Amino acid sequence: MGRRKGIRAVLILIGLCSVLWAAAPFEAAESFGKEAASAGEDTVSSGLQLEEGLNPPGQEDLGLHSQSAVLMDGKSGRVLWEKNGDQVRPMASTTKIMTCILALEAGLGEEGRDTQVSKYAASQPQVHLGMRTGQRFFTRDLLYSLMLESHNDSAVAIAEAAAGSVPAFAAQMNQKARELGCMDTWFITPNGLDGKEKDEKGVEHIHSTTARDLARILNYCILDSPQSEEFLSITKTMDYHFRDAEGKGNYQCHNHNNLFSMMDGVISGKTGFTGGAGYCYTGAVEDEGRVFTIALLGCGWPPHKTDKWADAKKLLSYGKENYHYRNLYREITLEPIPVVNGVRLWGGWQTENVQVSLVMEKGAKELKALTGEADQVKIVKNVPKALEAPVEAGSQVGTVDYYLNGQRIAAYSILAGESVEKFSLSWSMKQVKSMFFMQDDF
Repeated sequence: MGRRKGIRAVLILIGLCSVLWAAAPFEAAESFGKEAASAGEDTVSSGLQLEEGLNPPGQEDLGLHSQSAVLMDGKSGRVLWEKNGDQVRPMASTTKIMTCILALEAGLGEEGRDTQVSKYAASQPQVHLGMRTGQRFFTRDLLYSLMLESHNDSAVAIAEAAAGSVPAFAAQMNQKARELGCMDTWFITPNGLDGKEKDEKGVEHIHSTTARDLARILNYCILDSPQSEEFLSITKTMDYHFRDAEGKGNYQCHNHNNLFSMMDGVISGKTGFTGGAGYCYTGAVEDEGRVFTIALLGCGWPPHKTDKWADAKKLLSYGKENYHYRNLYREITLEPIPVVNGVRLWGGWQTENVQVSLVMEKGAKELKALTGEADQVKIVKNVPKALEAPVEAGSQVGTVDYYLNGQRIAAYSILAGESVEKFSLSWSMKQVKSMFFMQDDF
């Protein structure tokens, strides 16, 4: 028994010596860890990257009549072409796309839902349905009146049915605009008639939006809203006939979105005009899996009623011809990186020059984006110079970021390929205990 204890003591001493020996580079490793904290980024040359800057490429002058115009990738929301895209302007009856989508989301498109016409609704100016105070209509029918014929009295009747009053409905419109990121939009009326008011802080606003915001709102209506299919169904309808709820009056609506007869792939749109706004239009086209959304504001005044159609065709044709889906993803070389204070089993316990391999997240093989030849793509690899132990296999240690014209469009995770334990005195003592004290029959 005494001999066994003596041998065990010798082995413990050997183990402690190994701990002290292994701890020798520990302080140096700590100083290296501080350097590792200043990890930088590595710009990757991918064949897509343009070496000179990241400013958006110059755009072709399309010679549009519109004072403000935007061509947008409907699926990503990226602006592909613009003219004064952030200029605040009145938008006339293009307002009604927001009125329609909020009404649908409030359930006003359900069969059998009806509403009674108020005196205020019946008093709205042309263009109007001609409803009378006290008359009842099914709200679903009024949505067709709203979007096909752009009836102003129908807009007010819908707003009152949805929220109780026009001011309450306008508040809902503005809230939805903020939720969609439309910070330069201010709704006062549900029909788009020119209006002016002061907010609670005394700041004066006009009924207005920007071409960029208007295109973003239409994107929501046709792609993102839970009622997008119903919205598209209404705005694609060419002719619609209905009666009031008592079955007495007859009403006929015709779709005034003339772009349907001018271009293939048109899926939605809304015209507008007031003296303050001029002719306006927002519309969308689907082509080969691409969705192009446009918004035109201030596109002439009488007698230049058709200029908006010329602008719409020119802008959408430009998008179809110049923007296509391309796979921007590229394989990135990932070299192993050091792990400060790391230790792992590698033909014996390794405490010096410990590294961890890096791998890309699974499934990161495709990044499709609607791009033109002049678009600038940059790929940036963000990986630290070193990691601090412990490192768990599969944990994120960096990213590969994709930038399109200076805007980040995607980020993929870089993961640790294996685990690395942290070298410390407690770790060494644990190994000593594992090696010597678990041998009960020694």
